[in-house]
Amino acid sequence: MDWSETDIVFMQRALEVAERGRGKVHPNPLVGCILVKNGMVISEGWHDYLGGLHAEQMAISNAEENGNNTNGATAYITLEPCNHHGRTPPCTEALLWAGISEVVIGHIDPNPTVKGGGLKALKEAKIKVTTGVLEKETGIQMQSFLNWCNNGIPLVTLKMATDCDGYIDDKSKTSQRFSSETTLDTVHKLRSFSDAILVGVNTVIRDDPLLNVRRINKEHVKNPLRLILDSNLRIPLESKLLNDGSPTLIVYLNGDENTIELLKSKKGIELLEMKKNKEGQGINPKDLLKILGERGIQELLIEGGTETARRFVESNLIDRILMFRSPISFKEPVNGLTGHEIVGLGLERLSDIYYEDDCLERWSRVPWPSENWP
Repeated sequence: MDWSETDIVFMQRALEVAERGRGKVHPNPLVGCILVKNGMVISEGWHDYLGGLHAEQMAISNAEENGNNTNGATAYITLEPCNHHGRTPPCTEALLWAGISEVVIGHIDPNPTVKGGGLKALKEAKIKVTTGVLEKETGIQMQSFLNWCNNGIPLVTLKMATDCDGYIDDKSKTSQRFSSETTLDTVHKLRSFSDAILVGVNTVIRDDPLLNVRRINKEHVKNPLRLILDSNLRIPLESKLLNDGSPTLIVYLNGDENTIELLKSKKGIELLEMKKNKEGQGINPKDLLKILGERGIQELLIEGGTETARRFVESNLIDRILMFRSPISFKEPVNGLTGHEIVGLGLERLSDIYYEDDCLERWSRVPWPSENWP
């Protein structure tokens, strides 16, 4: 269907303001709302943080604060308004209360608690409803939410930092950062966009990472759940991420009772025992993704190391790859993924981005979420 230029312009603006909530609203989707009256934008709103006002509610509130009458206005909303009570009252009720006469929607909400309910409530109230305006673009913006609703598993992004030859570590040195400051800022931004970060136990032993979000000066930014693949529970009890109280899930196959009890006694630590895969070797990545999906995880970020990444590569479960390549060269290099393995995933190679002297190489199975990602 051909939409009017006006509809496209206003929905595009709704998409732009929706981006302001990225990294702060998950597991909720990004949503933007524009209120238009007499051809002019009278208010803008977006879902800014989890538990905060929804986009429609913010737009109405902002209009009132600025003395703009919303009666008879048209609302351009990137996602179907909710018609149920959750953390906030139904957005359909807010639109009716504000006297909105027409609602233009980008994408229908596939969530069973919403699907079609918002449309039905608006139509029953004799409000004109138009759907599908920039549906593709709105779907791309909230792709992890839609994927989770439709498939029940998270999208998987693999992030790796390498030297100029694709090696991930230098055995001749103690563990240390070698990426630029701008690259590190970008990685923490990427973490803020993720629901969970996954590493193997060897990465914990080698690097003793915190795997949290730093280097970002924003309110309402949440730390992702930290996931450790540790088949035999070899994680050092003094590891930083075992002792800062933040939520951490350790996935294992075998472990002695004493270690299990010690780990359970630590604040924020949860253990998940899984069965070996069909070949009797290690944890099945597909089973893990299903479990994460049941927990509402929509964006999974894998940060290391090669063995852990390879499990997901071999199962063809990687949706995006971000490889930060540094100009340095390691003396005693540790292998990363091979070019053959990456090409074998069938991902599209996107244009490179440069951060100081570092080069970010990007591959993706799905459309890139936005210019703001990562």
